[in-house]
Amino acid sequence: MIIETTEVQDINSFSRLESFKEFYGIIWMLVPIFSLVLGITIGVLVIVWLEREISAGIQQRIGPEYAGPLGILQALADGTKLIFKENILPSRGDTRLFSIGPSIAVISILLSYSVIPFSYRLVLSDLNIGVFLWIAVSSIAPIGLLMSGYGSNNKYSFLGGLRAAAQSISYEIPLTLCVLSISLLSNSSSTVDIVEAQSKYGFWGWNLWRQPIGFIVFLISSLAECERLPFDLPEAEEELVAGYQTEYSGIKFGLFYVASYLNLLVSSLFVTVLYLGGWNISIPYIFVPELFEINKVGRVFGTTIGIFITLAKTYLFLFISITTRWTLPRLRMDQLLNLGWKFLLPVSLGNLLLTTSSQLLSL
Repeated sequence: MIIETTEVQDINSFSRLESFKEFYGIIWMLVPIFSLVLGITIGVLVIVWLEREISAGIQQRIGPEYAGPLGILQALADGTKLIFKENILPSRGDTRLFSIGPSIAVISILLSYSVIPFSYRLVLSDLNIGVFLWIAVSSIAPIGLLMSGYGSNNKYSFLGGLRAAAQSISYEIPLTLCVLSISLLSNSSSTVDIVEAQSKYGFWGWNLWRQPIGFIVFLISSLAECERLPFDLPEAEEELVAGYQTEYSGIKFGLFYVASYLNLLVSSLFVTVLYLGGWNISIPYIFVPELFEINKVGRVFGTTIGIFITLAKTYLFLFISITTRWTLPRLRMDQLLNLGWKFLLPVSLGNLLLTTSSQLLSL
């Protein structure tokens, strides 16, 4: 009887140990995800503050200055205000579509961050089809906008949703063709492999120099995908009140606000990864030859420098996007579609053909 009791205790302790290991494994799996979400949230808050400060500087006025030092907590204050506002539902609208739309827009963009390498091997999931997963997932966001527009039972909202869907379809094709050209050059669709392929030749190995036409097309298409001026037709204030956001208030309106900045940040990160060498500093060897091997200095130090370099390049592109907003006037809808279908699509196809020909000749 004593032996049986001992065996039962051993089995119980073993099962407790196994369950503890499973729990520990789940926690350890969730840590990088929560770390990434926290980093993204801080990044979005910084972008909002930067946009307000840069916009104020361009327009020669005072930006946010009261909420926190230099107004850096203004975005947090606005978010808190939206959380506590009343959530109003349109009486004759489709409540389910109206409620699901903002969530689809945010979740589809958040999934794109899983394939972005922030430093040497610092990526949530290094997939063989990383860049195409981003394109596939980001194309779901306009479905959420269309659902929001339709569920609002408002002509302005529905028009905004239709415009968002038309704009997304028009500019995703040139964007995909540019990404395909990069994949051909790098012989891989993995984001990590694309960055490492650029690092072989240093500064002059960036795809910016090898694909200048593709870079310009990608830049224009990514601005259109983010619905930034001069491509903000789905939410044009002078024409559609606020487009698909017209009937929204409270936290759901806040989700759309966050989704637009998340999309801008993910586009900037992909410009960095695909064209600007990612985490590699790649300063010409004349100046700093020893920084070429930053990954060999030390794992933690090298990773930290890699993250800093990636973010520096990303925020440089964000600065260009923000200044573009206050520089160019908004296009008409026909001009927007003509630019996408009649100019960017043929140019991106020609770029792909040139890239394919050069790769075949180099064999």
